[in-house]
Amino acid sequence: MTLIMLHGMGQNASSWNETVSFLPSEMSPICPELSEFFIKGECTYNRLYSQFCDYLESFPKPVYLCGLSLGAVLALNYAADRPDRVRSLILIAPQYRMPKTLLKLQNIVFKLIPDRSFKSIGFSRSNFITLTNSMADIDMSGKLSDISCPALILCGEKDKANKKAAKELAKLLPNGEFAEVERSDHEVNRDNPVRLAGVIAEWSGKI
Repeated sequence: MTLIMLHGMGQNASSWNETVSFLPSEMSPICPELSEFFIKGECTYNRLYSQFCDYLESFPKPVYLCGLSLGAVLALNYAADRPDRVRSLILIAPQYRMPKTLLKLQNIVFKLIPDRSFKSIGFSRSNFITLTNSMADIDMSGKLSDISCPALILCGEKDKANKKAAKELAKLLPNGEFAEVERSDHEVNRDNPVRLAGVIAEWSGKI
């Protein structure tokens, strides 16, 4: 199986390292660095998604996608547009319709963080603000019924900002299922990598 794990905003590919270390060795997931899709051009969601689609087209179908936050949005978007190429989804703290108030709050926080703090994840502060602004109008509500593959929707038990949307998404997807990951906030892959790895392995074994 080709399992592709997509990190969240404010993370990088190495954010999956602990989770991957607890997965069965035969799974061998691929964890791309999302910032590398912005080597040239403006840092917008449409550009990121376009480059991401091109990247996935290089893999034989079907692919198994696992994404957190921004990574979950990309995975869900791709599954809606190319349902024939996706075998299963694991979406962590996803949003299918962007909460504009939350995005505005994120931008306020980004403006207060020194630019040097972003270097380790391959984005500048202005990149983050441009990207979040470009995501404000995302609404995949009308496409969700096209996603027929099994979909596990996860959320950290302490992630109040995303739990409502995650539960809604699980109900709206034809084959969606919701579960909480205990002792976790938004970044489940960092907060409880052992439990997350167990959930991924168990879920993937059923598909």
